[in-house]
Amino acid sequence: MSDLNPTLDSISVPEPEPAPAPQPAIAVPAPPVFRRVPHLGHAALLFALLIAGLISSAILMLVSMHYRLFGIGTVNEAMRSLGFNLGAMVVVYAIAFVPAAIAFPHLWGRGVLLGLQWNASSALGFWRRLVICGIACFGVAFACKSLFHFPDHTPMQDLLRTPADMWLMLVFAVTLAPLCEEIIFRGMLLPAFATAADWTAEKLTGRPPRPLLANGHPQWSVPAMAIGSVLASIIFALYHSFQNANALGPAVLIFSVSIILCAVRLATRSVAASTLTHATYNFTLFVVTFISTSGFRHLHK
Repeated sequence: MSDLNPTLDSISVPEPEPAPAPQPAIAVPAPPVFRRVPHLGHAALLFALLIAGLISSAILMLVSMHYRLFGIGTVNEAMRSLGFNLGAMVVVYAIAFVPAAIAFPHLWGRGVLLGLQWNASSALGFWRRLVICGIACFGVAFACKSLFHFPDHTPMQDLLRTPADMWLMLVFAVTLAPLCEEIIFRGMLLPAFATAADWTAEKLTGRPPRPLLANGHPQWSVPAMAIGSVLASIIFALYHSFQNANALGPAVLIFSVSIILCAVRLATRSVAASTLTHATYNFTLFVVTFISTSGFRHLHK
């Protein structure tokens, strides 16, 4: 009977399992910051830099005239010199864009081209359509000239007096001019106005912001894109008004072309695409002028 009653010593008691080792804390990434760039503050900064470039360029022009560095000693001579005016524009763009290229990556947390939606691959993929669109803009110009009055004489004509002037302006009009203007108006102003329009609607209606795209760019509503296109195009037309004697016809033409450029930029999400369209339109104008003036030999006849 004693064998049927085991003692406590004969009963095996399982040893307690060791406590699990503490696991290292896993860092939980912070939720992404909702930022739509560029916005109106960034656009204001760029325009402040452009004004600084304009003031600096004016000072350099005065110094140059004082010492007659380029054979120009008066304001009237400077205003009638194409090379002098184009050089001044280059100075304005350089003084504005160099610090902007340094500052905006820090403000946006991404490169300048990415923040502006340069997207060269989209322009390359649609280049045939973009060239056709640029040529078609000449049809808009022809229609505007048929419907509105265009002045017989403009300040721009004072700058384009010789074939050499025309060739120099052609190079500028298909390279630096469309590049810089598209960065300013379709790369910066258009998205800034569209974002401001959506932000205002969100505050008035209480609806949440649209989620950012996978590449971090904002999604705009159709009304916001329309508002942004109109406002950017108005400023674009005003920017060119002095060149065309502040006439209504050229202003309507430039506004209409700008609306097309805005549509191209929004449809392709590419400032490079609107730049190609803009350059093609300018090139078409010069080709037509070249043909109609027998190789730029009869400019004012």
